Amino acid sequence: MNFLDTKQPRREAVIRYLDADFQILREGDFVRCAVTGDPIPLASLRYWNVGLQQPFCSAEAAFSELLKTVSQRLSDSSARPAGRGR
Repeated sequence: MNFLDTKQPRREAVIRYLDADFQILREGDFVRCAVTGDPIPLASLRYWNVGLQQPFCSAEAAFSELLKTVSQRLSDSSARPAGRGR
């Protein structure tokens, strides 16, 4: 085994996440999961959030981030006083 045989990703890619695909803006070997920070090889990238432009290592990680975002939005909307129409 030599230094080229390493299994570790070497360079982080920059990606624009689209609805059913992604566009590589800067070449690389991996992206980092928005929840865990773990590297995700581009060949294994399956889950991302288009609105937040974030990748996820698994469906569970994506779902936990979704729950967090929804919870934040609900608490923000309940913290605002109800306005009356003019």
